[in-house]
Amino acid sequence: MTEKIKRELPDLKGEYELSKEQIAAYQEDGHICLRAVASEEEIASYRDAIHQSVQRHAEKLAPLEERDTYGKAFIQVMNVWEHSEDVKKFVMAERFAKIAADLLGADGVRIYHDQALYKEPGGGHTPWHQDQTYWPVDTSKTITMWMPLVDVTDQMGSMSFASGSHKQGYISKLGISDESHRTLGEYIDQNGYKQVTYGAMKAGDATFHYGWTLHSAPGNPSDSTREVMTVIYIADGTKVAEIDNEARANDLKQWMPGLVTGDVVNSPLNPLVYHKTKKADEK
Repeated sequence: MTEKIKRELPDLKGEYELSKEQIAAYQEDGHICLRAVASEEEIASYRDAIHQSVQRHAEKLAPLEERDTYGKAFIQVMNVWEHSEDVKKFVMAERFAKIAADLLGADGVRIYHDQALYKEPGGGHTPWHQDQTYWPVDTSKTITMWMPLVDVTDQMGSMSFASGSHKQGYISKLGISDESHRTLGEYIDQNGYKQVTYGAMKAGDATFHYGWTLHSAPGNPSDSTREVMTVIYIADGTKVAEIDNEARANDLKQWMPGLVTGDVVNSPLNPLVYHKTKKADEK
């Protein structure tokens, strides 16, 4: 009987250097695209594990044409790291976390949660929205890494951002919907925010954006799935905000179990993944 050999995954520890200009541009615009954050070989090593988790979830979904606008936008699987040791290595990667901390100007960052977002062939647009509308965290230092696991063509669509919109903080209570797309689209036009799209991206490229940055994405008219993995980070030392709506109550229960308003965010689901001086939590 032949013993199955477990594949050794890359450690993703090598540092990705950012310039002062890149950090300043990110903090001014609220978004940035960084090329080759992970190599083609590194992405190929992790893609199968992420893909398997998404496929298990996708089997339970209704057909695309029967879903609402949110459901048509993408297949969404959250906290994949809890269910796969391989995906956990990707989500907890020191390289990605240090980029997030450097862009935020934070000493360290913790995981808020991860999401695999797969936009199927024929998948609908992702309406304009702010991520942090849902998050009960008392800080503006939140950041999402959005990394394609496959090459994304112009046709398949990468995200669009409203530059500078993060500076307004909380803009609207609207969740991701047709109404948010219309209302926030009008807000962007009325306030003259420049819309930026980074176009085609290679597997391993990544965009980063603040939790308050308005963003959207087009539908996917191609015959290939747009496979993306995201990781959301918050600055170390962040406290739980006031729970003022049902969405934030649900997020608190799901992503920061056992914590209440005023607590420092440090539940078992929010490990410290990078810090200049502290030791990161065991992975």
